[in-house]
Amino acid sequence: MLDVRRMQVLRAVVTSGSVTAAAANLGYTPSAVSQQIAVLEKEAGIALLERFGRGVRPTAAGLLLTEHAAVIGRQVAEAETALADLRAGRTGRVAVRYFATAGADLVAPALARFRSEHPGVRVDLRIAEGARPDPEADLTLVVRPRDVHSEDGLRLVHLADDPYRAVLPKGHRFADRRLVELAELADEPWVGSERAGPCLDAVLEACAAAGFTPDIAVECEEYATAQGFVAAGLGISLIPLMGLGSRHPNVVVRRLRGPEPVRSIHAAVRESSLALPAVRGLLTALQEAWSPLKSPKSPKSSSPPKSPSAPPSPSSPVATRRSGAARATSPTA
Repeated sequence: MLDVRRMQVLRAVVTSGSVTAAAANLGYTPSAVSQQIAVLEKEAGIALLERFGRGVRPTAAGLLLTEHAAVIGRQVAEAETALADLRAGRTGRVAVRYFATAGADLVAPALARFRSEHPGVRVDLRIAEGARPDPEADLTLVVRPRDVHSEDGLRLVHLADDPYRAVLPKGHRFADRRLVELAELADEPWVGSERAGPCLDAVLEACAAAGFTPDIAVECEEYATAQGFVAAGLGISLIPLMGLGSRHPNVVVRRLRGPEPVRSIHAAVRESSLALPAVRGLLTALQEAWSPLKSPKSPKSSSPPKSPSAPPSPSSPVATRRSGAARATSPTA
C-alpha cells in the first residue's frame, strides 16, 4: 500500500523541482527526502523521478502520484477543518429521541434555542415512547428516579421535574381548593392515566407515602382520554403538568401535596457523546427550557381565590384510611 505521507514528500519534490529545495521546505535533510522517495518507488514498483539538468522531474508515474497526492492533501485539510468544527460544536449531527408529552414544553423550546446557538448542527429528532433508551441515539429522554445516575452504560442527566396534578370533575367537593392533600383522594375512584413503568411508579410511591393504594376504577394510558373519563364523573385522575397541554372543559386541575407526586425526566446520554460540545449545548438548553413555576399550564391562573383547607383531623375517615392502609408496592418499570 502506498504511504500517503511519502506521497506528500514526492509532491514537494515535484513542485519545488529538486530534492534540496523540497528538503528545505519540509524541514528535512536532503538524504531523508531521498530515502522517502526511494521507499515510495519500491511501494509503487516503478520509477517516480528522473534526473533533469541540476534537478529532477517526475516520470509519468511520478506525475500521476503527485496529482493524487494533491487531491489527498486537500481532502485531509478539509477533514481537519470539519473535525475542528465538530469538536467546537459548529457542525455535526445529534440524534435525539423523546416521548410525546415532553415535546411541546421541553423539547420544542430547547431546540429553538439550540438551533440559534448551533445553526450548523443537524438534529435528528424522533419520537420514541418505549421506556428503554435508544442505543443508536446520542440522547434519549426517559423518566427515572431522581437518584439514578447511570443505566446500561449510559449517563443519566437530570433535566426537569414534572409534578402531577389532580384532575377533578367540575362540581367535585375539592374543586374550590387551590391545593388538595393526596391522602384526601384515597377513597375516590381513580382513572388510571399511566401504563406500568416509571411514571406509574412515581404515582404509586407517592400514594404509598400518603398511606394508601389508589382504587383504579378505569384503566387508561392516554391523558386526553383520562380527562374524558374524569369529566364524565367516573373518577379522579393524576396527570403530569406536561401532559395537560389540552384540557377538557369539564374538569378542573389542582395542585397536590402530602406528598406531591413528581416524575423526574432525564436525558440518557452515550458517554462518547458527552464529549461533543453540541450535545452538551443541547443538554443545557433542555435543562433551562421548562419550569412548572413558569409554565402557562400551572393551575395558579385558574384557581379560585380560596385558601387550602386544613389537613384531615385524626378522627376523619381519610385519616383513618391513611393509618390503616398498607403501603403500595410499585410495579417494575
